[in-house]
Amino acid sequence: MKDLVVNFVNTATGFLWGPFMMILLLGGGIFLTFRLKFLQIRYFGFMLKQTIGSLPKSKENNSDEIKGTLTPFQAVTTALASTVGASNIVGVPVAIYFGGPGAVFWMWVTALIGMITKYAEIVLGVKFREKNADGDYVGGPMYYLKNGLKSKILGNTYAFLFMLTIVSGIMVQSNSAAGSVSMLGLSTYTSGIIITIMVGLIVVGGVKRIGKVSEKFVPFMALLYVLGCLIIILFNIKELPSVISLIFKSAFSGHAAAGGFLGSAVTQTLRWGIARGAYSNEAGMGSAPIAHATAKTDHPARQGLWGMFEVFFDTLFICTMTALVILTTGIWKSTDTIASGMTAQAFNNFYGPIGGYVVSFSVLLFVISTIYVILFYGETLAEYLFGKTFSLVMRYVYLGACFIGAIGGLQFVWIFLDFLFGLSVIPNMIGVIGLSGVVVSLTKEFFNSNELSAKK
Repeated sequence: MKDLVVNFVNTATGFLWGPFMMILLLGGGIFLTFRLKFLQIRYFGFMLKQTIGSLPKSKENNSDEIKGTLTPFQAVTTALASTVGASNIVGVPVAIYFGGPGAVFWMWVTALIGMITKYAEIVLGVKFREKNADGDYVGGPMYYLKNGLKSKILGNTYAFLFMLTIVSGIMVQSNSAAGSVSMLGLSTYTSGIIITIMVGLIVVGGVKRIGKVSEKFVPFMALLYVLGCLIIILFNIKELPSVISLIFKSAFSGHAAAGGFLGSAVTQTLRWGIARGAYSNEAGMGSAPIAHATAKTDHPARQGLWGMFEVFFDTLFICTMTALVILTTGIWKSTDTIASGMTAQAFNNFYGPIGGYVVSFSVLLFVISTIYVILFYGETLAEYLFGKTFSLVMRYVYLGACFIGAIGGLQFVWIFLDFLFGLSVIPNMIGVIGLSGVVVSLTKEFFNSNELSAKK
């Protein structure tokens, strides 16, 4: 019976995350790109100015007159804590190994399209959010499906599927963290206890503590890793022009077998690049609006710009840093290194033994941040479905999954992760596409009132 279930789930997952999901996510993103007249390209500079560029001088979003629970920066770092994960370090080299250097180009294309999808999700998340029993703002696909699309069934379906997805998601992430810490000499039981306690201490303080931790934790962990990458890239700067050329050429021609590289046709290049881009930034998957709906903001479109920045930072910046390390060092051609370990090996080759520790520590930080945020997502989903008391029950279920995953238990449950995740994307994209008219209207409203500053 178990083998039958495994075979069914694996087959169904392969279908969901094959051409079907690529058409749904990319097709939906292209549709939104045209409806919003290439907003992510036309207003890219304005987006940077209104988001990261506004941090040193802007205090208006802390005003009590502006509705919300977290500051916009706390909301985006909370969402980034989920998207910037271990896949940024280990997933990118896998995509290059199987898809060739050209996969990086298609990862960039997917990110550009994903920027507008995430923008639309977050605009809807803020527009249709509600206040919970504690007076905090809550939102996400379930709310805009219920309040915007007027489909409580789709809202409940999304919430239930994603709530279950998070159980297996936490297990997988926790296991990755425990494996990363093992090189420091800690047993999986010890690391499982430490990770569970750390996550528990963060989430017990609710969304406000999560926001405060994220605004400090995420920049630190990203800076640590990016700095390590930049030093390696600068040391190999002479290789950069040829690497950039290789990325563009291979995007349309594939790449012939060379050394340990498996070889790649254009279809494989497309598949791995698109999959890595979509999976990394989570655009269209409905997770980010849950965090962004808590933000203090004067307009849904303004917070949507933070969503665009989130995709840019996660995929076009951090994933690109990893890709350039892999390509400029030539580690991608190695016959002695497994694909997922290429980043660690590149760091180890350059920095010595400490390089491997830096990557392992970065993976640990990235994974812990992902766990505490998706646990918060799970609580929000549980609260939407069954109320506040049940959400607290689910908190301890998730924390239990954190420890069980760390020690490698219940691995049978892990196979459901991608399957349930794929199923939950469907109602979310139905909502985003179905409510695209609302997004267009709110976007026009926002940019008409900010037209002069947007053109500067």
